[in-house]
Amino acid sequence: MRIRWKLLTLPVLLGACASLLAASDKPPAGIADKIVIHKSKHELELYAGAKLLKTYKVALGPAVVGAKSCEGDGKTPEGIYRIVGRNPKSAFHKSLRVSYPNEQDRLRAAKMGCSPGGDIMIHGLPNGYGFIGAGHRAKDWTAGCIAVTDAEIEEIWLSVPNGAIVEIKA
Repeated sequence: MRIRWKLLTLPVLLGACASLLAASDKPPAGIADKIVIHKSKHELELYAGAKLLKTYKVALGPAVVGAKSCEGDGKTPEGIYRIVGRNPKSAFHKSLRVSYPNEQDRLRAAKMGCSPGGDIMIHGLPNGYGFIGAGHRAKDWTAGCIAVTDAEIEEIWLSVPNGAIVEIKA
């Protein structure tokens, strides 16, 4: 009888702990019209007008210093962009497409004789690796994208409409 009680109670206790953790990390309250990414702080901030809704820690491309110049340089871009699409069937849980490259990015790449690249996204973890959670931030690992946990991209996905401004700062 005692063993059965422990087996039935363990899932209940785990569920209660998960609920307490989730309640302490509330989703953003409102729709964001702007995303600001501070590469040096590894932070993504959601704003509604001037009001900060929520801040997330992120992983970036492995070459954190400097703006993306050429495809394959491992850098995350810097500049003003927009969310121009979303992919619910992304290889990285869900993803929001950033409008990189802009005209300045194209000109910079042309001066360097290279392609600026593309496919810069704000995304979750690779499918099947969601269990890593916040541990993914221990090392910058993307090809130039901005990565958050799967739970965080779910929140961002619901809070950020297409057309929202994305400002990526050094």
